[in-house]
Amino acid sequence: TIFAFLCRNSFTMPTMEMTLEKILQRQGFGSRKLCRTLVRQGRVHAGDVVCTDPDRRFETDALHFSVDGEDWVYREHLYIVLNKPSGFECSHQPQHHSSVFTLFPTQFIQRGLQCVGRLDQDTTGLLLLSDDGDFIHRYTSPKKKVPKVYEISTNAEIDESQLEKLKNGVQLKDETGMTKALSCESFDEYRMRLVIAEGKYHQVKRMVAAAGNRVEKLHRSAIGGFALEESLPAGEWRYLDVNDLNKLDEPLDP
Repeated sequence: TIFAFLCRNSFTMPTMEMTLEKILQRQGFGSRKLCRTLVRQGRVHAGDVVCTDPDRRFETDALHFSVDGEDWVYREHLYIVLNKPSGFECSHQPQHHSSVFTLFPTQFIQRGLQCVGRLDQDTTGLLLLSDDGDFIHRYTSPKKKVPKVYEISTNAEIDESQLEKLKNGVQLKDETGMTKALSCESFDEYRMRLVIAEGKYHQVKRMVAAAGNRVEKLHRSAIGGFALEESLPAGEWRYLDVNDLNKLDEPLDP
C-alpha cells in the first residue's frame, strides 16, 4: 500500500515533475481553468520567480511556491494534527455547531481533507486529519487496534468498582459482547485516564455510564505513541512531521 511505502521511506515520496497548472490543482487551488488563470495573471511564484507559463514543469520535492503572496510547500498528502476545541462537529455538513473544517484553509477542503475518526462536538483534544485514504483507514480500522487515550472528568466520585468494570468489560446497549478498556486509572475523585482501541459511537461516554458514572468533560490526549503537546493551543493545527507519524505506531508512553 501507499502507507506501507511511506512507512519504509520516512513518509517521503519520490521526486515527481509536473506542470505548474497541475501542481496548483493537486494542492487545492481550483479547476484547471482557474489554475491556468492564476499563473497567467502573474499571481504565482514558483522556485522564487514569477511564472506566467502554466505548462512550465517543476520538480515537486520540497517545492516552495506562493499564490497571491501566500507561501506554500508542495505536499503530496496532508497529515495534520488539530487541538480540537469544544463546540465543533467533525463533519463537512454539521447539524448544530460549526465544522472543524472552518479552521483550515479552503485549499485543504478542495483536496478532500477528512477527519481520521471523529470526536463529539463537546470532546476536545487530539484530532488527526488527512487526505490520504490509506492513512485514514489504517488509524480508523477496528482491526488495527490503535490505542487512544482519553482524560475524563466525571459527574460523580470515581470508585474502585467503576474502574474494575471498565477494565473487565461493560455491556453497551445494542452491542454484542463486553467492551473493555485497555487500561483505566483514576487521578483523583473526579478524574480518570481511559485507554481504548476501538472507536464505537460515543464509546467512552457509554462505557463510563455503563460503569455507573457520567462524563462531564472528555479530552483525547494521545493516539498510539503520539501525544498532543500542551504548546498547541485549542483551535490550532500543525502539519505532522516524520517523527510524529512514526510515533503513531509506537507503544503508549508509560
